[in-house]
Amino acid sequence: MNNHFFAYLSKMRWIYRWGMKRNAIQENVMEHSYEVSVITHALGLIGNRFYDKNIDANAAAVAALYHDSSEVLTGDLPSPIKYHNKKIRDAYKEVEYTAEREMLSTLPEALRDDYRGYLLHDDLSAEVTKFIKAADLIASLIKCKAEIKAGNAEFVKAVADTEDRLRAMAMPEVDYFIETFLPSFDLTLDELITPGEAVFTDGGAGQS
Repeated sequence: MNNHFFAYLSKMRWIYRWGMKRNAIQENVMEHSYEVSVITHALGLIGNRFYDKNIDANAAAVAALYHDSSEVLTGDLPSPIKYHNKKIRDAYKEVEYTAEREMLSTLPEALRDDYRGYLLHDDLSAEVTKFIKAADLIASLIKCKAEIKAGNAEFVKAVADTEDRLRAMAMPEVDYFIETFLPSFDLTLDELITPGEAVFTDGGAGQS
């Protein structure tokens, strides 16, 4: 019986993103998936708290965690190639569609319905898909800015393009996240830890 699902997922750490650019900081698909999941969860909570949305942030975060899982079969195709023309885009979508179903088939049959809504893009609601896409772009923006800060001009245009795509989404949750949280990514660890600020708190337990 082919129950290779989690063994396949473990290979995500060996698939590197931004393959056609020189990278100062390598990023693999496993790291990226975690970051997109965390940001998707935050966007859902921000939408619910500040913009009267009714997003299941937990379910959206799980879907985001698996959003690139099919790449263990397809590899990561860089966006400039993926979207170069309609024929390539449509062909890749067909490959992605097949790979998602192949991944689902590597689970025991009794578990497939539990994972279907996370692994198959077609089964996600349009709203959840939009939140994951926004989180994906924010994660990409964080990566691109980190590359520029490391002195790598290869990512200058990618930053501008990603910012344009985020603005075009016109999502207040995205604006809130960028304005509230992105500035901190420019700080070093020493700058993040404010002098005199308590970093760890335990409610008083363990104090002499």
